[in-house]
Amino acid sequence: MDNSPIVAHPDAEANKSQENAINTSTLGYSQSSEVGTDFDARMMQRCLELARRALGCTSPNPMVGAVIVKDGKIIGEGFHPKAGEPHAEVFALREAGENARGATIYVSLEPCNHYGRTPPCSEAVIKAGLAKVVVGMVDPNPLVAGGGIAKLRSGGIEVIVGVEEAACQKLNEGFIHRILHRRPLGILKYAMTLDGKIATTTGHSAWVTSRDSRNAVYQVRVASDAVVIGGNTVRKDNPYLTSHDQSARNPLRVVMSRTLDLPVEAHLWQTEEAPTLVLTSTGANPDFQASLRRRGVEVIEMDLLTPDKAMAYFYERGFCNVLWECGGTLAASAIKAGAVQKVLAFIAPKIIGGSVAPTPVGDLGLDTMTEALSLERVEMRFVGTDCLIEGYLPL
Repeated sequence: MDNSPIVAHPDAEANKSQENAINTSTLGYSQSSEVGTDFDARMMQRCLELARRALGCTSPNPMVGAVIVKDGKIIGEGFHPKAGEPHAEVFALREAGENARGATIYVSLEPCNHYGRTPPCSEAVIKAGLAKVVVGMVDPNPLVAGGGIAKLRSGGIEVIVGVEEAACQKLNEGFIHRILHRRPLGILKYAMTLDGKIATTTGHSAWVTSRDSRNAVYQVRVASDAVVIGGNTVRKDNPYLTSHDQSARNPLRVVMSRTLDLPVEAHLWQTEEAPTLVLTSTGANPDFQASLRRRGVEVIEMDLLTPDKAMAYFYERGFCNVLWECGGTLAASAIKAGAVQKVLAFIAPKIIGGSVAPTPVGDLGLDTMTEALSLERVEMRFVGTDCLIEGYLPL
């Protein structure tokens, strides 16, 4: 922890007390005016840095960071490591100790006000004698949803809400979507050439994009609870679907296959490094199911194996973020089923042509350009020599 003094910018405005409530109707981020000082923003950015240390580990809970400041110095920090463990505020308060009395705590998400696996953080903050709480975003969970803020204010604590709100919401967009829609956030990722191909006419696809783009995808996997492909991807690409980093976590690797017409040997059946789940139709290829289970692969049968049913199952498992890295046919099915809300398209400056070369999304049943699905809140940036387009499908 850095205990060196942190001084607000001399031209910083006085604290603004207006609140920015989360827009609970969509995943869109608040466009309201800035809240707090430059110093507040820097401390909240530190909260977000801390929260990211638990990337991919907290579902179904959000990632949260907390920082306690007194006399311009950080005296306590913490983050929520995983569900069932203490919340970020608790770790920060432990580190600050008695020195927390009269201090300010910054927290990226509203302190909770209910008893779950852990006691309410709002009560802990009041008991510690803090003078001020700066909150990044309101918790969309109906069990909290402003109740923690109200509790703090009733305890005589000054509360500012909405500092770095958009960044706080973006960090936990999967958690927000899960709370509001009772489904994980579905993210479709694909890599294609400039002419819209994900492979050559022979099916060769290694590699469409640069190493920089592949490294970026590995980081997306770290943040995901599960990464999903179809049987065709197993047969053609034999992927690993890991983060390719021994120090980082791996997502649950999921294969959707109705018939289980899959290779006897595949990287995904090696479960020492990362777990694998196969979703299949009831009664499909029982001998192969038994073989997979003997190798440590989890197999779940479903009466109706569809992307929306899979997402309902993932919700029950407590997932917040599900990454679809599948081929065009399954990608189209996932989009049509409403299982995809976000798109990450990596575009390489290459042209390979081919009238029958595969494309990232199969038939959606759209006949006119006016029916095209237009992404919202689009961002574009370069990743090495490639271009990444990130956007959201309309809800």
